[in-house]
Formats: sequence, C-alpha cells, structure tokens
Amino acid sequence: MEDITPKVKPIFRLKTGGKTDWFKSWQWQVIICSMIGYAMFYFVRKNFSFAIPMLQDAFPGLTKAHFGAIMSAGGIIYGVSKLINGVIGDRTNARWHLVLGLGVCVAVNFIFGWSAKLTTLMTGETGGPDFIGGMVAIMSVLYIINQIFQGCGFAPCNHLMVNWVPPHELATKMSIWNTSHSIGAFVASIICGYLTSWQLCFWVPATISLFGILFIFATLRDTPKSVGLKELPKVEGELDDEKSKDKKEWRKFLVNNVFKNPVVWILALTDLFVYVVRFAILDWGPSMLQDMGLSQALSGWTVGIFEVAGCLGMIFAGYVSDKFFKSRSQRVCAIEMVLVALCLVALHFIQDMHSPVLFLIVLALAGFFLYGPQALLGVIASNEVSKKAASSAVGIIGFMSYLSTLITGLPLGLFADKFGWHPIFILMAGVSMIGFILIVTLWNLRDRAHNTTE
Repeated sequence: MEDITPKVKPIFRLKTGGKTDWFKSWQWQVIICSMIGYAMFYFVRKNFSFAIPMLQDAFPGLTKAHFGAIMSAGGIIYGVSKLINGVIGDRTNARWHLVLGLGVCVAVNFIFGWSAKLTTLMTGETGGPDFIGGMVAIMSVLYIINQIFQGCGFAPCNHLMVNWVPPHELATKMSIWNTSHSIGAFVASIICGYLTSWQLCFWVPATISLFGILFIFATLRDTPKSVGLKELPKVEGELDDEKSKDKKEWRKFLVNNVFKNPVVWILALTDLFVYVVRFAILDWGPSMLQDMGLSQALSGWTVGIFEVAGCLGMIFAGYVSDKFFKSRSQRVCAIEMVLVALCLVALHFIQDMHSPVLFLIVLALAGFFLYGPQALLGVIASNEVSKKAASSAVGIIGFMSYLSTLITGLPLGLFADKFGWHPIFILMAGVSMIGFILIVTLWNLRDRAHNTTE
C-alpha cells in the first residue's frame, strides 16, 4: 500500500524498512481490537448457560425443558439475525453497528438480573405456577432480544476484515480472527465459573462488556478512507463506488452476486454440514463420553481440547491456504473434510478399545481439521462476491450454519435413544463426506478476488 500518513494515528506502530507502515499498523489494530470486541459479545451470550443451574436451585419450578425451549428458539432467531445483519452490515458503519448490538445485549443482561423482581411486579407472586410461568415468559423475551442483537456481532467484523485485509492475506488473517469465538467463550466460562449467584452471571459479564463498548468506539474505524489512508484496490466484478450509493443498483448487485450466486449457496450448505458435526460433538459430547465411561471432569476436558485444537486448526488452514494453495481455500476445505471423516471413522473403532488417551488425540485431530473449513468458507464467499457484499454472503452462510440445530437437537437425540451413541461417529463421518462432495465441486473455482481493476 502507498505510504500515506493517516489523519488518525493508530495505537501502536509497525515499521517496515525503518519507516512506519501506517496501513499495516491500522490493519492489525482493527484485527486485534475487533477480536476483543467480538469476544465481548460472547460474555453476554454464553453466560446464560452458567446461570441455568443456579436459577433452577433458586426456583425449583424451572425445568430443563423450559430452558431447552428458550435456547432452541433463540438459536433459530440468532441464525435469522445473522442473515439480516449480514445485508445491513454491507451498508452501515461497522463501528456503530457493533456499538449498537453490544449496547443492547449489555442492557438486556442487566435486566436479566432483575427478571425475578419483574416477574413479581407482573404477577404479584414470589413463587408458584403463575410466578414460574411469568418468569419463563420474561426470560424468553429477553433471551430472544439478546439473540437478535447478538447477530450484530459477526457481520460488521467481517465488513472490517474485507475492507482492511487484501484477498491474498484474508485466509490467514481471518483464520486468526476467528479464534475470537473460542477465546470469548473460554474467558466467559472462566469468569462465570467463579460467580456465586445467577444474578451475577448476568451483571458481571455485562459490566465488563460495557467497557467493551467504549473500547470498540475508541479503537475501531470502518475503512482505510475513514482515517485518511488509501482503500484496497477494487477486484473483478466489484460494484463501483458511485453505483453502490444508488439503492436500486446496489440491490441488483446484491441479488445477482449473492442471492442468485450458486457458489454462495454451495458454501452455505457445506457449512451446514460442518456445523452438524461440530454441534453434535459440542452439544452431545459430554453425555456421549460419560455414557462411554469417562468421568464428568474428563469428558469436559475432552470436549474443551477439541475446541482448542480447532483454534489451532483455523490458523493452520488459513496459513496453508495463502502460502501453498494461492488462497484457493476451497481446496483446503475439501481435503480437510475428508480428513475429518477419516478421524470420525477411526473414533468409531477406538471407542471399543477403552483407550481414553488415544480417543482424545484422534478427537482433537478431528477438531483441528473441522475448524479449518468453518473459518475458510466465509473467506471464500467474501472473495467471491467482493467486499461490497461480503457481509451479506457470510450472513447467508451463518444462517445456514445455525439451521444445523434442527438436526443436532431433537433428531440426533432420538437417534441416540434408538441406536445408542456407538454408531454416531459413522453417521457424522457420512455427514462430513456430504460436505466434501459439496465443496469439491468448487475445486477449480476461478479466483476473481486476485484480479484487481486498479
């Protein structure tokens, strides 16, 4: 990029050849600070799971079925919100989009802590069926509002990434950024694990995230142009800046390049099957492993290591894609889906060997290979449709990924009730191969993102 001194200076400065590289300095500030900002969304999202046992202790009338219904509805709402916010994210300032979304989530979580008092005000009761019914209704409304505005997290971050990172670096740097999901969930879990009441499970993460709003506002900027730097070069097929201001032209571009683009839908369907495997292990893993004889603590660590291995796999896949496959990330995804299937077939036989260490190693390998496609499918979509519509494309992918809960919830539970957990790994290996069959159709996809028009 051309060496231009920005009108807004970054927090830290990177030097190239003894001179400050202003673009790289701002680029890394946006990457790191948006990672921190997005992790804050997890603080006021994953905390609900930790509040549930304490809520049940405080109010015995609340059942797992109540919370299950709330979370199932919330999962679908979140998927729809990601789709809508993806389209909105291509037309809005990413910094303000994040501030709005996190701000509402923080407010909702503070209100969550007063849900018992609100229920008493509404019903006039402090216990009994009417009180429980009222509390379920209030928590359902609050949880759904929270999930709607949780959808304001990823889309603007993707908008930032495609505006600050050129296509030939996007796989590597987006894979690094994607670890923010796991970092946020991990830190939130540690914090909530030490809290002693269900109210604190909402108030403490919300207070931390309140400072996160100020952090986002202070450190992030929407585009290079907004700080006085030159924009990234346009790529083949990208909508002209003047035309993008015309709502009719932009809608036409969006429909033709995103909603009618078969590549985007193949990527979205592939991600659906990636998430089926991922959620099958994350949601049912503890139950499955304990039924196999592992202790609660060991089963928890086993699933945790699956997630950690996945983070390393994201970074590895992004690096390999840019370094050895010339950013043709679909080829890395195809190879890794086959490797995931092989690991799952191996686990089917290892579970009968009663070797927890070997089981853990192979499960970690499955996570390592699975999280590569999870990170890269959005990168492929962003490069395919250009930065003008990247958030809309990943919105479709995000929506499809959360439809996986319709498969991994009740249907997978019924499957386990009828056949047990033993055949689950063969079933998931088959799911992985469906993902491979879909993504391999894009093996020779022409890379338009590397053909600049400037």
